[in-house]
Amino acid sequence: MQQARDFLEESEVLHAAVAHLSGSDWDRKTQFKGWTLNDVFVHLHFWNEMADLSLAAPDDFAERIERTMAGIGARGIRATENAAVALRGEALREAWRARCIDMARRWEGLDPKARVGWVGPEMSVRSSMTARQMETWAHGQAVFDLLGAERRETDRIRNIVVLGVNTFGWSFRVHGREVPPTMPRLELVAPSGAQWRLGEENATDLIRGSAVAFAQVVTQTRNIADTQLEVEGPVAAEWMRIAQCFAGGPEMPPPPGTRFRRSV
Repeated sequence: MQQARDFLEESEVLHAAVAHLSGSDWDRKTQFKGWTLNDVFVHLHFWNEMADLSLAAPDDFAERIERTMAGIGARGIRATENAAVALRGEALREAWRARCIDMARRWEGLDPKARVGWVGPEMSVRSSMTARQMETWAHGQAVFDLLGAERRETDRIRNIVVLGVNTFGWSFRVHGREVPPTMPRLELVAPSGAQWRLGEENATDLIRGSAVAFAQVVTQTRNIADTQLEVEGPVAAEWMRIAQCFAGGPEMPPPPGTRFRRSV
């Protein structure tokens, strides 16, 4: 399953960016809701473990996800996750990486169509792996921004682009809007320079530009106004305003100009 290898590569790129950090570095706040680096890696490690548990022990997963969602409702997501993961700093980084390596190697040989549980409806193993890559990439953006580093992107980002396309309807439903009958067409340029055409080929609404920028918008790591994407038509404009490729309640993208790579 290629998605498992892509998840591992995404994780290793992020690990390389933080391999030199130590001590108080981990308490630095990112532009993502004021989360510290510790918060980011607790979040990634916790949900990687939950995804793995959904495969290994479905009944245990169902019981734990019920407790987790109750905790998030009562105390919030950071308090719930931070109570569940005791590790911090370099120890957290290495435990997270070890889990990524082990998980990717085991999941690579699975049937991509096998079903596993998650928050809400169950999903395929392939979709679960794609979600883990997406989370790693999206939260990793906040890390790279804080460190003033530029991430070297590759065409494995296609998994996230496709996830963004597949959640077109979800983006409208989660925000209480009627799903438009026709998805816009997309003309995106991959990191390799390849041309990716997705969506409805004959649609009049259009989104054109960088595949990376599109992934940033659907993961809400950038506001559409902070990208060079060309957006034509009312459906395309509304989608890019509320796009959300992740589960949970409705979330809005960051205000323009609030997420960017810091100067160092």
